[in-house]
Amino acid sequence: MPTLFHSLMFARSPLARALLLGAGLLVIGGCREAETADAAPPLQEVAVYEVTTAAQALTTTLPGRATAHLVAEIRPQVGGIIQKRLFNEGDTVKAGQALYQIDPQPYQAALAQAQATVSSARATLKAAELKAKRDAQLVKIDAISAESNESAQASLLEAQASLQSALAAQHTAQINLDYTRITAPIDGRSATSSVTPGALVTAEQTTALTTVQQLDPIYVDFTQPSSTLLRFKRELAEGKLARSGQQDAARISLELEDGSTYAHAGTLTFNGVSVDESTGSVTFRAVVPNPDGLLMPGMYLKATVQEGVQNDAILVPQQAVSRDERGDATALVVVDGKVQQRELTLARALGNRWWVSQGLAAGDQVIVQGLQKVRVGQQVQIQAQAQGSALTAINDSH
Repeated sequence: MPTLFHSLMFARSPLARALLLGAGLLVIGGCREAETADAAPPLQEVAVYEVTTAAQALTTTLPGRATAHLVAEIRPQVGGIIQKRLFNEGDTVKAGQALYQIDPQPYQAALAQAQATVSSARATLKAAELKAKRDAQLVKIDAISAESNESAQASLLEAQASLQSALAAQHTAQINLDYTRITAPIDGRSATSSVTPGALVTAEQTTALTTVQQLDPIYVDFTQPSSTLLRFKRELAEGKLARSGQQDAARISLELEDGSTYAHAGTLTFNGVSVDESTGSVTFRAVVPNPDGLLMPGMYLKATVQEGVQNDAILVPQQAVSRDERGDATALVVVDGKVQQRELTLARALGNRWWVSQGLAAGDQVIVQGLQKVRVGQQVQIQAQAQGSALTAINDSH
C-alpha cells in the first residue's frame, strides 16, 4: 500500500496535494487523542494508620471533696473561767498536749475536802475494826451480849462502806481537777479558738472551744453514678474488662482545683454499700498522703479511678474519625486498594486518640491523611503508614 508521502509525491495537481496533506494531519491527530484517552489517571495517595490492639486501663474521673482523717471537737468537761490558751491557732498539736487551762482553785478545794473525808473515814474504820475485834473476843466468854457484838460488826461494815464512798468522791474530785487542763485527744492541726482567757465555759457545752483535725493522711470522698458502677460490673462479668487489682486497693490520682496534678497517689479503701436516693450515686472513699498539708478539708478535687483493664482495646488518631450528617462517628478504611466507610462506636477520648469499642478490628488500615480528596469506592494508593501517634506527612503537592 503506498504511503501518504508517496501519494503526495505523485499527486499531479496542487489541490490534490492539499487534500492529501489535510487527511494526513487528521489521522495523526486522531491517533494522539486515542493514546491520551487510553492513559489511566494517577491514583490518589493517602496515609493510613494500621489498627492494633493493646491493653488499656479503664479510668473514670469523678468530683470529690477532701475530709479530715480524724476530727476532735474540743469541749470542756467541767465549768469555770478560762485562765490561759496554751496553743497557737493553726499549729500542729500532739495527743495529750495542753490547749486550755480552766481556773483550778474551786476543784483543788473540792479535792482537799474529799481527801479530808477519806482521812476521817479511815479513822472511823480503824476504830470500828478495833471495837469489832474486841467484841468478838468478849462474846466468846459471855462478857457482852450477842446483840452488842452484832452491832459492832455492823458498824465495821458501815465504816468500810463509808471509806469506799469517800475514796470514790476523792477520785471524782481529782478527775474534775485534771479536767481543768484541757488537752488534745489526737495529733493534728488546731483550728481557730472560739474563746479567749477570761471566758466562762460550762461542762459539755454545745460550742466547741476549738477543733483538732488530723490531715495526714486525708480522706477524699467522691461519688459515682450507680448506672456506671453497674456497667463496670457487667463488663467484668462478660469478660470485656479484666480487674486491675483488688477493688479495696485500687489506686487513684488527684487533680487540684487549679488543674495541676497532685504529687501523691491515693488508695481506694471504701466502696459505698447503698445508693443515695436523691442523687442515684454511690459514695467512695480514698486515703491520700498529705505530708505537706496541701490538701485541706472541704477542698474540691477530681479523682481519677482505675476501674479495670481492657486487654484488646483499639485506639485510633482523632483525625481519622469524622461525623456524618446524623452526627454518627465514621472512618474511611482501605480494603484491597479501595476506600470503604465504617460506622464506629466511640467509648471515650484519650488525649489525641479515640477509644473505639465497635466498627474496627486489628489490621484495618484507617485513612488519617487525604480524607478530603477521596470518596467511598475510589481506588487509592497507600503512600505512608502512621505508627502509634507519629503520623507520616504527605507532601501537599500530591
